[in-house]
Amino acid sequence: MPNVDHGHRELRFKVVYYGPGLGGKTTNLEYIHARTRPELRGKLVSFTDSQERTLFFDLLPLELGSFKDYTVRFHLCTVPGQIESDRVRRVVLRHVDGVVMVVDSQHERLRENLNSIRTLETNLRFQGDNPAKLPTVVQYNKRDLPNAAGLATIRQELGIPRSLPQFEAVANRGEGVLETFKSIMTQCLGLVGEPASAPAGHSPSIVPGRRVSMFPEAEPAALRKQRERVARPGVRRTAAH
Repeated sequence: MPNVDHGHRELRFKVVYYGPGLGGKTTNLEYIHARTRPELRGKLVSFTDSQERTLFFDLLPLELGSFKDYTVRFHLCTVPGQIESDRVRRVVLRHVDGVVMVVDSQHERLRENLNSIRTLETNLRFQGDNPAKLPTVVQYNKRDLPNAAGLATIRQELGIPRSLPQFEAVANRGEGVLETFKSIMTQCLGLVGEPASAPAGHSPSIVPGRRVSMFPEAEPAALRKQRERVARPGVRRTAAH
């Protein structure tokens, strides 16, 4: 759910760009940052290693005018793509309001894309979120490469429904980047509504709705039990004799 600051009359949304390493997540944020007016953007913070892989996250506070007399602020983040950084990904995903799943279109990276989708679902459920109700947009990046798989193949291999918002992109040229961002922004704003009978100046209300998703509605029983064990640190399991 978005954070509503009634004192400052501000709506705050957190959007996370998720996907495999070197898939184009950072490139998306860099392009958005470069195309945003300086007075409306915050500093783009990036942590990389010698291979130019994102190690932590990029943070972009982006103010987008007002919505129902409330100022809208978006925080855009990426997650590290490396499998060993799963703990960091969970930290970045806390209090997330929307996800952009950046898919690397290269045929040989389909398995890595699938692993990213699975870890996204696992990490969201682990922190108590229902991924089936989270605003999600899919971006098929690197569509210009000769080894890019066909969209039908990618959708089938990754289990992405056609009805989910999705865009083709070449992020390093800016193609499809702003369209993707506008789509996830629209979905996030769709969470906020105001009853018709509300008096003038009434604060926005949060209206969760059913959304198309690539994730099943039900949480796997094994994951639920694991999450419940973590939530009860005082309960210890004793070894059988």
